[in-house]
Amino acid sequence: MSGITEGNTTATPPGPVAMETADIVVVVVYLLLVMVVGIWASMRANGSTVGGYFLAGRSMTWWPIGASLMSSNIGSGAFIGLAGTAAAGGIAVSGFELNAAWVLVALGWIFVPVYVAAGVVTMPEYLAKRFGGRRIRMYMSVLSLVLYIFTKLSTDLFSGALFIKVSFGWNLYMSTAILLLITCVYTVAGGLSAVIYTDAFQTVIMVGGAFTLMFIAFSKVGWYEGLTEVYMASVPTATVANTTCHLPRHDAFHMFRDPLTSDLPWPGLIFGLTIIATWVWCTDQVIVQRSLAARSLSHAKGGSVFGGYLKVLPMFFIVMPGMISRALFPGKTKGPAPRSTPATCEIRVCADEVACAEPAVCQRVCGTPVGCSNIAYPKLVVELMPVGVRGLMLAVMFASLLSSLTSIFNSSATIFTLDLYRQARPAASEMELMIVGRLFILVLVVVSILWIPIIQSANSGKLFEYAQSVVSFLAPPITAVFVLAIFWPRINEPGAFWGLMAGLAVGLVRMILEFSHEVPACGQPDLRPSLLTRVHYLYFAVLLMALSLAVMVAVSLATPPIPDKHLHRLTWWSRHSTSPRVDLGADPATRPFSDSDPAHPPERPPAPLWRRAVLRLCGLSGASSDVPVARGDASTTRNFLKEAPLWRNVCNVNALLLLVINVFLWGYYA
Repeated sequence: MSGITEGNTTATPPGPVAMETADIVVVVVYLLLVMVVGIWASMRANGSTVGGYFLAGRSMTWWPIGASLMSSNIGSGAFIGLAGTAAAGGIAVSGFELNAAWVLVALGWIFVPVYVAAGVVTMPEYLAKRFGGRRIRMYMSVLSLVLYIFTKLSTDLFSGALFIKVSFGWNLYMSTAILLLITCVYTVAGGLSAVIYTDAFQTVIMVGGAFTLMFIAFSKVGWYEGLTEVYMASVPTATVANTTCHLPRHDAFHMFRDPLTSDLPWPGLIFGLTIIATWVWCTDQVIVQRSLAARSLSHAKGGSVFGGYLKVLPMFFIVMPGMISRALFPGKTKGPAPRSTPATCEIRVCADEVACAEPAVCQRVCGTPVGCSNIAYPKLVVELMPVGVRGLMLAVMFASLLSSLTSIFNSSATIFTLDLYRQARPAASEMELMIVGRLFILVLVVVSILWIPIIQSANSGKLFEYAQSVVSFLAPPITAVFVLAIFWPRINEPGAFWGLMAGLAVGLVRMILEFSHEVPACGQPDLRPSLLTRVHYLYFAVLLMALSLAVMVAVSLATPPIPDKHLHRLTWWSRHSTSPRVDLGADPATRPFSDSDPAHPPERPPAPLWRRAVLRLCGLSGASSDVPVARGDASTTRNFLKEAPLWRNVCNVNALLLLVINVFLWGYYA
């Protein structure tokens, strides 16, 4: 190929590692433990009511909530994507993790009190109560399901399959299908309670295994000081002439980068990322549903703080190992790279794999010409981990995959059942809703299995880039409407709806342009429109947020306001109100949840044995011991928002400590 400087280009990826008996035993034991925890949680959960199945009976304590917040967000896509992005661009991608601390505090201290005071189970339901009408609720429900299926499911399934293929050579279709079926068993039976407890168990496995690999990897490069040397020396031997795309970034170890020319400009990382993170952590059903399951506000706050502490860790056990993977040639390097000759042969050969720049080399290494940074984390596992511990790392990837999938399944079923199906059938009984929720999870499992071949043929380099872009194109209007709904009582339904529509239209224009133009390969001219080349997607998120806010404010001021009687306990300012609220657009035909007196349940004839067996298998048998889903009444709000002074102070102090640690890390690596 013209313009290519050839060196040692014989580097090929290691073949799949043969699974030793110890590795297989570790994986089997892990899967059995997950099943045991899931079945135990399913048996103790009350899945016969809406509150029991979708909100775990509002009985969760802080530590499983915090662990579930972590594992729901850190799926297999994060291990592959964060490590791969770090291998290509350095430490700045850690900002996506560190930024979570601020919005998690906002979740526990601002958003959850309003959601509980409103008495909602889903985020579209909150908007329906706040604005009335059905069009905003329907739009949010459909958009959420589309985002879950085509971004979260796609990314997690692809990355999990990639790890299995690179590391062990297993059949992708069969192994992923088995994982989905295992996930389905306890998710269908136990609902959110089973999901949260298995998430907590898998968080322990995930953190323990990832830290094990982190210490082994750091020991190979001479710890952090050695990493700074060998990473900057990891230049591939096959390069494209007159380009710098093969070189490590000069600002690889800096979080704050040039606002105009860098890959992650610092204003975008601070402001644009905060807008996206607010959607993820404060308005997305997958995350918020865990906090709504808390037994009190103190436990919701404690879960947010614990989750914030855990979100600091990926910077060290995912991002930095990804950078190590670029610089390290596992299996040949006996210790830290010699500092007198940092550009050793071992480092350069490794760079031709993880950091390859020449398309032909990349095609040979990982099967795609756009780059091979996605193999950074699996490569570390394959080359560094000893027998047995390698099985633990496969269990870690399974844990991250299963945790994110269970969260997506449960939250998607919640939205479909309560925001779509129940609107179509207002008189549906609670048993019918529980059956529909479980059946929808089965549908998602089938869709996921059918989606695997498409994911296998997808371009790995584009998949993660597109998934991140989709969020920045669609999330800012949602963030805008929730922020105004909570803090500005004057916003009304027309303002919210047309602001969402304006943001959607502009976001779709950018998304269509993004999908219809190829990213140029190294050394090729960039002929894309200036909207793509000059406006970073994080900057675009800020502009889209501003546009949406402007339309919402303008239309709301030009149309009549919502009377105060409809806003009690629906905004931050009225969350403690004791006045009765008249819900906008309340449907009298809709049956309430758990209206029967649990102390005197209605007598029913005994069901046939086969029916009782099926209900028991699905977690639908037994008398309801669950409290009704909160309806936003004043007494429920007072009970939840009431905090013991000791635990309120403990939560406040830990939140402050978390933010101090967060600011220190931003400043230290700025």
